[in-house]
Order: sequence, then structure tokens, then C-alpha cells
Amino acid sequence: MKAPGDTDIIEAQELRLRFESFDLGTAWELGTRLRALAEAREAAVLIEVRLGGRTVFLSAMPGTTPENADWARRKANTVALLERSSYRVGLSPSEEGTIHQRLGLDPRDYATAGGGFPIFLMSGLCVGAVIVSGLPQREDHKLIVEVLAEMIGLPLDEIQLP
Repeated sequence: MKAPGDTDIIEAQELRLRFESFDLGTAWELGTRLRALAEAREAAVLIEVRLGGRTVFLSAMPGTTPENADWARRKANTVALLERSSYRVGLSPSEEGTIHQRLGLDPRDYATAGGGFPIFLMSGLCVGAVIVSGLPQREDHKLIVEVLAEMIGLPLDEIQLP
């Protein structure tokens, strides 16, 4: 469910949850932290970290299905194309219609559900994406934000969706 101001909060997350540098080691740390949190919460999720257009971390928890992998692929495509959270894209209405209508994108390849988040450097360069699939879309998004905030050292109460 969308709460008032969600798109503004997500945009602020994208501006603040940025790394000085991001390499394969950072990708592994992000993926393993997400997996540990998902295990602690007994969440059946698929976790993927992409860097430079390639998958560098992938973990499917017990209870996930091939459908989760397809959702992850579609969310990752949306993040790669627009360099925005897939959740923000889905929550941002336009008079011109959905991104599928405006940009001529096939919904079988681009998802606007929560759970895809861009990995930005402080310079503003988008170097990859982190994707979670398996929970309700808002919870997929919030799981990512929780781990990113922890890694960056940003208090979660300053950045998390309500």
C-alpha cells in the first residue's frame, strides 16, 4: 500500500544511500547481509546483486520459485534502464501512462514493483542494482533499504518508509 509521500522518501533514499566505492567485495557483503537478515526473518526471498551489468551475487532462499527469479530479472531491467528504484517507478503516476506505455516497454521484461534498487556511487554514477523478490513489494524494498542504511552508517529511522 502506498502512503502519502512515499515517492519523496524513496527519492531521498536514492540520493542518500550511496557508496564511496562499490566492488565485488562490497557486492558480496551486501548480498550476504541481505541473506542473513532474510534468514533471521524466515523470509523466502531471492536476492541478486548486479554490478556493471552482470550478476555478481545470487541467492535463493528455501520457498522461492522460478517466478521470483523472473520478477528479479524484470526489476533489474527497470533499474538498469531508469536508474531508479523499481518501487518509485511504479508509484510515480504520469499523465502519459505507465512506463510500458510511455517508453514502449514490454511488461514481461520490465517490472515496476518494489524490490529493485540502484547502486549509486557518491559521484552519482549508477554502477549496479540490488534486487529482492519474494515478499510483498513494499517489504522487498524496505529489506534492501535496511541493509543499505546499515552498510552506509545511516540511521534507519531517518530514511525508511513508514
